[in-house]
Amino acid sequence: MDIRRATEADADAVSDCVTRAYEHYEKRIGRTPGPMVQDYHKVIREYNVFVTVVDQEIQGVLVLDQTREGFLLDNIAVNPGLQGRGIGRALLELAEQCAQSAGYDSIYLYTNALMSENRELYARIGYEEYDHRTEQGLDRVYLRKPLPRGPN
Repeated sequence: MDIRRATEADADAVSDCVTRAYEHYEKRIGRTPGPMVQDYHKVIREYNVFVTVVDQEIQGVLVLDQTREGFLLDNIAVNPGLQGRGIGRALLELAEQCAQSAGYDSIYLYTNALMSENRELYARIGYEEYDHRTEQGLDRVYLRKPLPRGPN
């Protein structure tokens, strides 16, 4: 498993990975999840995007951003056929390292309120819900995780 920055040449493979990771939510939330309809050429140009490569294929995606609200874990997606093999954990650890390197003492994300398994996973790894918002017609839950401070 190799993690590297995405390039625009990766955009189609990134889109495919994200689609595989999110498509099972379409029926539950009654619409196509936002990450599935993004232009990944643009996302790769404008955000910090990392990919996990396994056997020369993109199997994981991480999208990070810095906003007025803090350091955002904008998207994390793992090919469902490879979940449980540490790809998601490695990407989450990278996100936290990036946030700390950028000087942040926490990282935040949001998920659809109907994606209960995501909320449970994030709670298990230290994220706490801090807000519920309706945005773009979606019920979103915002979660934040404090990060350990490095040595002074």
